[in-house]
Amino acid sequence: MLLPGCYAVFCFAQAGISAIRRLRKTDNNRIARATGATICNRIEEIRETDIGTKAGLFEVVKIGDEFFTFIVDCKEPKACTIVLRGASKDVLNEVERNLHDAMGVARNICLEPRLVPGGGAVEMAVSRALTERAHTIEGVEAGPYKTAGQAMEVIPRTLAQNCGANVIRTLTKLRAKHAETPAGTPCTYGINGETGEITDMKAAGVWEPLVVKTQTMKTAIEAANMLLRIDDIVSGISKGRGGGGGGGPSGPQVDDGDNVDPEQMLPE
Repeated sequence: MLLPGCYAVFCFAQAGISAIRRLRKTDNNRIARATGATICNRIEEIRETDIGTKAGLFEVVKIGDEFFTFIVDCKEPKACTIVLRGASKDVLNEVERNLHDAMGVARNICLEPRLVPGGGAVEMAVSRALTERAHTIEGVEAGPYKTAGQAMEVIPRTLAQNCGANVIRTLTKLRAKHAETPAGTPCTYGINGETGEITDMKAAGVWEPLVVKTQTMKTAIEAANMLLRIDDIVSGISKGRGGGGGGGPSGPQVDDGDNVDPEQMLPE
């Protein structure tokens, strides 16, 4: 005896129509976008324009121990599915993360089609500009520029460490290469992550999205500002606690209502 759902699929198959049971909503939306169809909840509401006629080949393929349904060779598809396979769940998760990062890079390029050289070339160029700016400022105001310039060298230093190169010599050569470049002329030299040598990133074809690099620098500066604010609060509390002179430890304080300090922190 066939169940109602199975009987319906059987009738469709007898008429040469392929039917899929228990389809998830997300997969249903993808099929509709790929075939140009419109999802209808009732049979009475179906119109001729709702039928998707842009589907190509419909086939069921067994991959491993499971069966997968493929709708390929569609005309003007608006959705697609990527099947990932791996030897283990950890490998599969790593492949999925790499694919997600690659799709994010492609999305950023489509939204903001501007690139900058990679390999730490941008960070070293920004570090040089901040250092030169610090030389034109007198007093303690030059400190933040120097510190920010030194922090920008973390990326090329990390690249040199990862590829096993001599960090001090490599950074010195990279600084000299950027210093030799005339002011106002962009320098695209960075560190080759495979060989550890100073290479022209433009000639090597190593590029990074501008929007990613900009957001990275903004996030780093905001994080530094947050830490400085927290440090100010902690130092203020420490000064308040230590402001009692050089005497020994005082005894327990009893609040009688007149000597209550509103700024005193309650014990946890």
